[in-house]
Amino acid sequence: MDIARFFRIASAALVTFVVVVVVAVGGTWYWGGQKLQRTVKVPDLQPVSYREDAASIAHGKYLYLSRGCMECHGANGAGKVVFDEPNGFYVRSPDLTSANPGIARYRPQDWDLAIRHGVAPSGRPLLVMPSEDYNRLSNEDFAALVGYLRSLPPTPGGAQHGEVRMPWFVRGLYGAGVVKDAAEKIDHTLPPATAVAVAPTVEYGAYVANACMGCHGANLKGGKIPGAPPDWPDAANLHADSRAMRPYDDAARFVTMMRTGKRPDGSDVSRVMPFASFAHMNDTDLDALYRYLQSLK
Repeated sequence: MDIARFFRIASAALVTFVVVVVVAVGGTWYWGGQKLQRTVKVPDLQPVSYREDAASIAHGKYLYLSRGCMECHGANGAGKVVFDEPNGFYVRSPDLTSANPGIARYRPQDWDLAIRHGVAPSGRPLLVMPSEDYNRLSNEDFAALVGYLRSLPPTPGGAQHGEVRMPWFVRGLYGAGVVKDAAEKIDHTLPPATAVAVAPTVEYGAYVANACMGCHGANLKGGKIPGAPPDWPDAANLHADSRAMRPYDDAARFVTMMRTGKRPDGSDVSRVMPFASFAHMNDTDLDALYRYLQSLK
């Protein structure tokens, strides 16, 4: 083969490769935008009445503080910058108080769509909202949580709609279906979870563990966290015989770890675990969660 022909073939191959890459990247980028604008249908959604008596609001506050809501929306519910990564991944959560006109107009079904289904009142998916963690909230807990949110004093200055900016490769992965939003992960046909008696039992622990599934997976075996920044560590396997759980041979050690973020040897567990929320969990919830995790082998 002469040199001129070789370079013609090589050049054609390179051009073809570049075109394929550009089309692939451009296509997934485009479909990422289309996915964000799609309409998600949630069938047979039955509005749940708010619970606004003092006991329910107190319980709703406990859920807000202990189940991760404050990690993204702030202790006062006014929203905050959640991620601002060097690679361009930026997330600012919306204000959940009545200072936000959109939230002030929320009906019972709108709260349900957003919290348990990851869907805005308009029907579009809520990217980054971890509704897979909250989809199995019982109606009782859901009503208490919403009652508390509605009781929050208005805090002007928050973002009305929130903001998500994805790096091109994350948007491409989203368009390709590798990264999924909560609305894609949830079975919207499931009825709300039945209320479980609050007690240090395996059954109640399984209910508490629903809040762990967004990161640790439906089977709690861990792995890469869907949609997380690329520098985040994998979520740990939480089964009793896993490496991560071996140091916790009694509930007291586990409870201490959940409240401090420290292993028994004093080392940090993870920089991305929401320990600020877990520190608010009461003894019953943590004991039940430990019993449930110990049953997974």
